[in-house]
Amino acid sequence: MADTKPQERRNRRPEMIQEEKQFDERTLHIDRVARVVKGGRRFRFRALVVVGDRKHKVGIGTAKGADVTAAVTKATEVAKKNFVTVSLYKGTLPHEVETKVSGAHILLMPASAGTGLIAGGVVRTILEVAGVKNALSKSLGSTNKTNTAYATIKALDSLVPASKWVTSVSRPKAKAKAKTETTDSSAPKAEKPSATEPAAAKKPAKAAAANNAAKKPAKAKA
Repeated sequence: MADTKPQERRNRRPEMIQEEKQFDERTLHIDRVARVVKGGRRFRFRALVVVGDRKHKVGIGTAKGADVTAAVTKATEVAKKNFVTVSLYKGTLPHEVETKVSGAHILLMPASAGTGLIAGGVVRTILEVAGVKNALSKSLGSTNKTNTAYATIKALDSLVPASKWVTSVSRPKAKAKAKTETTDSSAPKAEKPSATEPAAAKKPAKAAAANNAAKKPAKAKA
């Protein structure tokens, strides 16, 4: 009996069910910052975090804390408050986009299926969390991670979805021609004299022919 009681007590403990995280949280960079005071330097930590659902939403945040855990927690809360909806087209970007934030200059381009993410560092992590499967990228400016992250988010936010693309061009000249044709057809046309006119209308022509014949001199008889 003494052996069964501890087992029963262990079985009474509720099992902790691990909940699946709704968002993918990744720490991009942690930096130690110092503040000079009268007594010396006070060190703190600054964290750069990206949060996304791997579908269409992504956000980044940066915050400071007394230790790394506090800084990451604060940065995560800031990122969740600043979500950006990304417009995707068949697993890639809908079109090419280029943005600048401070010294960072980022170029993002769509890629065909099977290409994968050809990007490095911060840009690659942000695209993965946003749900982009195929894309090309190039950093043309500063390599500062914070500015690069904000430039990437700005580029994703400026994408135009495929539903708003302009696929046809209006033709005002064709419309103008159609209007002129309709106005010409609506104008009254001059009526031609019909073949079945009364005989009185033809009399003046016969009288003029008779007068001309009378004016001609008669031929002398032999």
